[in-house]
Amino acid sequence: MVITGIMLKRLRTEAGLTQKGLAELVGVSQAHIAKIEQGKVDPRLSTINKILQVLTEGEKRTCRDIMTKGVLLAKPNNSILKVSEVMVRHAISQMPVMNGSRVAGTVTEESIIRNLGSNIAAEKVKNVMDPPLPTVSEETGINTIRPLLGRHQGVLVVKGKEVIGIITRSDLLKIIS
Repeated sequence: MVITGIMLKRLRTEAGLTQKGLAELVGVSQAHIAKIEQGKVDPRLSTINKILQVLTEGEKRTCRDIMTKGVLLAKPNNSILKVSEVMVRHAISQMPVMNGSRVAGTVTEESIIRNLGSNIAAEKVKNVMDPPLPTVSEETGINTIRPLLGRHQGVLVVKGKEVIGIITRSDLLKIIS
């Protein structure tokens, strides 16, 4: 298999990295990455190996590796006041809503703001919640959830039917930095 600059650029964009971000992770200049992608330089094998290692690293990591454990949960009959206090105290922007052992929806900062009114504090979560976040198993690869996080604020990680973690966009940023 021949590794081309076009192939490396495709892998980089799929990984959600800029040329500068990739360059920092590999230890070369952004200009060097640009020249490699354009086919203007013939990089050393060690540089190509470093690039490929960085770009394929996410394929080996699973949701279990990066998820936040101890997910804070809301119930459909909780008041928005109670849930928003928890969200502010823990600096989170969404909470799964559980009805027994079933994920019934998600309450988010956005859903609360969308329903702002004089009685929002007394409103029940079930009246303002959004649909549930997607769920994945703890063995799911990070590359699989990347597109999900493009469309949703988070992904719930489950073991069997039990919610054991959550992954948000900020969790993906943590693995890059």
